[in-house]
Amino acid sequence: MSWEIKTLSEFLDKDENLAVSQEGDCLFLTNEHGIDAYISLGGEQIIVESLLFAKAQVSNTAALNDAVLRTHKFFPLTTVGIVNVEDTEYYAAFGALSVNSSEDSVRLEIDFLFQNVEVMLDAYEEFIA
Repeated sequence: MSWEIKTLSEFLDKDENLAVSQEGDCLFLTNEHGIDAYISLGGEQIIVESLLFAKAQVSNTAALNDAVLRTHKFFPLTTVGIVNVEDTEYYAAFGALSVNSSEDSVRLEIDFLFQNVEVMLDAYEEFIA
């Protein structure tokens, strides 16, 4: 099976712990803890991404970047990057998987992202001004 936004939406709508809506070519998810994520498809990949905090909120970006690089192994299936959204830079947590991934793999990626975002927000809060 090759996922499309419509089939992903139908699959994720079955999960009572997620609120799912479509925004353009993306899906917007909110879990039971109020954490938001976007899902997009590009080429052969599904990207699941959640904004952590604006770069402008960080008191010491060099120290945060160092902490991220030293702790990335503690967050399975999730990576941190910097993205630009409407002319504002954000640190974002994201995971990627094949458009041919199984339902279980898609669910696992989303679950790990939400879990990791909660832990990341706690782990990196000392760097937020």
